[in-house]
Amino acid sequence: MPEEGTGSRYRWLNTSETFSSMGPSTPSWSTDNTTMNGSYYTENLLCDTVDKIFNILTVIIAVVGLAGNAIVLWLLGFHMHRNAFSVYVLNLAGADFLFLCFQTMYSLEYILAWFHNIYLDIPISLINVLIFAYLAGMCIIAAISVERCLSILWPIWYHCQHPRHTSSVLCALLWAFSLLLSLLSGDGCGLLFRYYDHSSCRTYNFITAAFMTVLSVVPCGCNLALLVRIFCGSQRIPVTRLYVTIALTVLVFLLFGLPFGINWFILEWTVDLKIIFPCNVYEMTAFLSCVNSCANPIIYFLVGSIRHHRFQRQTLKMLLERAMQDTPEEEGKKRASSGNPGDQETVSCSS
Repeated sequence: MPEEGTGSRYRWLNTSETFSSMGPSTPSWSTDNTTMNGSYYTENLLCDTVDKIFNILTVIIAVVGLAGNAIVLWLLGFHMHRNAFSVYVLNLAGADFLFLCFQTMYSLEYILAWFHNIYLDIPISLINVLIFAYLAGMCIIAAISVERCLSILWPIWYHCQHPRHTSSVLCALLWAFSLLLSLLSGDGCGLLFRYYDHSSCRTYNFITAAFMTVLSVVPCGCNLALLVRIFCGSQRIPVTRLYVTIALTVLVFLLFGLPFGINWFILEWTVDLKIIFPCNVYEMTAFLSCVNSCANPIIYFLVGSIRHHRFQRQTLKMLLERAMQDTPEEEGKKRASSGNPGDQETVSCSS
């Protein structure tokens, strides 16, 4: 069994045993410990209620997010011309969809066990898929921030010498690297073969935490550099819809998505969370991460709907194209009328 400090991440290992042990056959408490056990029972009852609420909210949010990301996957995958940035958005939608799928499964397992005594017995190894999708989404957000920063700070190099299929190749490498990290962590932490090695688990999680720290700093640095360049540069650069889309995506991830990784890879090993908060922190951070995955499609369609005439009928495809628009608003209208709303700003490349 896992050692102290790693309990919440293994709650699925003994879910059915925990619920079944709370039946009427549970022995009576000793009268000498009535006060202590009574407060413990009250605290556990409160935490159980909090867990129920968060799991129910998680399922509701996840269903909405699954629908939104499925629409983005369908449009970008089959109905739209893809450029470098839309490839990242497509992969991010895939990572969000995968994360929401498996988090919904685990939340439903918890809810069914509580309310209907139905135990789905979902394999613990599938948690690796959850972590894999989370890390992949985080990598893609960092990659799209770097790519956007390069396209603004060095536009001539980016448009003339930047390899055409860099985004596709990079996304494939990021998926592979995220899979490797999740498998190494899962193997050491007993999530693959039920063999738990405390030293290996701790080492792999600290490596992942260091990698995650870099992935958190990179988008912040890139967006800060863009802000300085846009508002303080000698030559004024217009704010495009694509910049707003990326900035909002990064901001929402830092606020809602990052706490899940901080709790899973850092706080579990460095802080006794029971002192700060007696209940299971995982439920709250998983809910926040689902909010992040659900918010991304909403951001795309919201940014795409800004400043369009109400009497004009806008389809979801048109809204998504407008959200990926990397041209100033005036030029974007001319391109939209010519049938190319998603084209990027052209830069003359001299040989």
